[in-house]
Amino acid sequence: MPLGGRLLIVVLALNVGACAARPGVPRPFPGAPLPPGATPEAPRQPEDLVPPPAGASGLVAMALGYRGVPYRNGGSDPSGFDCSGFIQYVFKQVGTVLPREVRDQFVQGETIDRDEVQAGDLVFFETVSRGASHVGLAIGGDEFVHAPSSRGVVRVERFTSAYWARRYVGARRLK
Repeated sequence: MPLGGRLLIVVLALNVGACAARPGVPRPFPGAPLPPGATPEAPRQPEDLVPPPAGASGLVAMALGYRGVPYRNGGSDPSGFDCSGFIQYVFKQVGTVLPREVRDQFVQGETIDRDEVQAGDLVFFETVSRGASHVGLAIGGDEFVHAPSSRGVVRVERFTSAYWARRYVGARRLK
């Protein structure tokens, strides 16, 4: 293979979706691959987003309103989010400034135990590199909303599921 072809492969591999624009290829997230014959969903516009459940806090309700927005490596607005860009964007909408990268978000606020996680807390996972490399927003119970993988969309999952429980590294509560 000519040098240009190898270089192109390396560049493409580095740009495959990883949270917070960090290099590397993430392990697959549950549900990310499309079923055979399915076509990717067109990006949703804000007026097409799923409404939040009644009674959800403002922060959680806002985050849930972005379900279905596509993952975009380095994305930090409703045209596409990566995990930390999603968290940073949602908190900014309610007046809280957060750093851009997962590892920097992981040191904000106070550490809380997994059994103390409440709606509005940040939950962190080890996915593409050692330590916290993925973040989501707890929405209550054992569920969180996040922007997963290069083929995913903002969605809700359980952080107690087998996939996420093995990768859980901690939770933080912002004051």
